[in-house]
This record gives sequence, C-alpha cells and structure tokens, in this order.
Amino acid sequence: MNHTEPSAAAQLLIHCPDRQGLIAAVTDFIARHQGNILDLDQHVDANHGVFFMRVEWELERFRLAREAIAEAFDEECGKPYQMRWRLHFSDEVPRMALFCSRLSHCVYDVLARCQSGEWRVEVPLIVSNHEDLRPVAESFGIPFHLVPVTPDTKVEAEARQLELLREHKVDFVVLARYMQILSPDFISRYPERIINIHHSFLPAFAGARPYHQAHERGVKIIGATSHYVTTELDAGPIIEQDVSRVTHKDAVDDLVRKGRDLEKIVLARAIWKHLGRKVLCYDNRTVVFG
Repeated sequence: MNHTEPSAAAQLLIHCPDRQGLIAAVTDFIARHQGNILDLDQHVDANHGVFFMRVEWELERFRLAREAIAEAFDEECGKPYQMRWRLHFSDEVPRMALFCSRLSHCVYDVLARCQSGEWRVEVPLIVSNHEDLRPVAESFGIPFHLVPVTPDTKVEAEARQLELLREHKVDFVVLARYMQILSPDFISRYPERIINIHHSFLPAFAGARPYHQAHERGVKIIGATSHYVTTELDAGPIIEQDVSRVTHKDAVDDLVRKGRDLEKIVLARAIWKHLGRKVLCYDNRTVVFG
C-alpha cells in the first residue's frame, strides 16, 4: 500500500494573558496569508487569566516563506497581545538522545518504535553509565557511549555528555531509566527538553525498592509518571501518567512486571506528545493538547 506524505505544516504554541479576540487574531493572521488550518485547540485557565493555544496550518499555499513567518507573526500578533510562542514545522525531524543505565525495557520499547517508523525521529546516540545495554544499542545500529559517573567524576562526566549532545546536534534527551541525578547546569542547557520516566509511588515509596515497599503496604494501584526534568527531583511538569490495578494475589515480581509495562507505555505517550509539539509548559504544569 502506498502512503502519501502529508504536506508540510506550521505548528504554533502560544500562551498569553487572556483577553477578547485572541483566537480571531491568530486565525485572521493565518487566513490573510492564505493558510488552511488543519488543527486548532485552545484552553483558558480562568483562575490565572491565561490563554493557551495550539494551531497547525498547511504551508503549501501559504504566502509567507517559512523563514518569514516568525517575524511576521510576532509583529502582527505576538507583541500586540503579549504572547509567548514557539513555532515549529511538521517536516522537521527531531534528534533524540537516549540515556540509560542497566534496565532495558524502556530502551527496547523506544528503539522499536523508532525502527518501525511509528515515530519520525532520529536517535544518533545512546549514553549510559554502564556497559550492560551496549549489545542493545549495537543490535539497533546506534552508537553507544559509555560515560561512567561517580560522585568524584560527575562534573567531568556531564561535560563529556554535553559535548556528545552538541556534537550530535541533539534536540532533546530521554532518560530511559537512567539512574543518575542530573545537575542544575546540565538541566539548564535543555529546558523542557529532558523527559524522564519513573514509578508513581513517590514520595510515599521513595528509594531503590519501591515495588517491595508497595507490596508490603498492600497497594491496590501502581502507576508511572513521565515528566520534564527540572532542578527539583522528580517534580517537573507532568506530561503523561497511567495506573494499573493490583490485588493481594500479585507478588512483588508481578508488581515489577506490571510497573515496567506502565513505564514503557507512559514514556512512549510522553515522547509522542513531545514529538507532535503538543505540550506547553506554564508555571511547572503542562497543557497537553489532544
């Protein structure tokens, strides 16, 4: 079966103080330049008086060259309405780095989705602080870089990691169960561009054996959370979450298995939303458009 590639589209994410006429201003800008809107979603946070919007339109007959869109939009809409906005194009292929340690379930799932063509993304490298997953990287034909991390070498290790990210022109980073805490300096280089995944027992079951603690407490649900990384540990803006019910019949191994299944699917959904430019961060929260 032949699949026709969709024509390139512009994708605009906006937030600004709420006021009358915002949707009309944006859609009028697109219409006046002969753009055809493909998707539009908006939300108003009434408590804080903030307007959020995502709009996507075809570029095929759009009268502005793509390199001229940003300046024109800022003059006609951005500045007059105090908008903060980001412009993307659907035919841009982001470059994603995977960071991992010893657990392989999320790495396998992400790489399988990339290899199958489910996602339009390039993975130029995998970075790890252990050798365990080198065979996985090699089986997918992706360069694997070992960067050991200890308390004494953390500064040098992160400098090497950042050098690799620059060298490979990485757009965003996915922590696929990377069991290291990133420094504020590292995080500041990729704001809202580092995606993490973890179980949702925090803070009640923090530590190395959360499923054992959960089993001892007889929990009835387990969960997973994917979020953007900030300097506050595991407290960044949440992109995606899900839960699974468990019972007294589930052993620790069952909880681990179900938890890892959740981690894979929740991380995949978060990456999919990020790739689609459907996540807008504001005040340590997210507006995730459908």
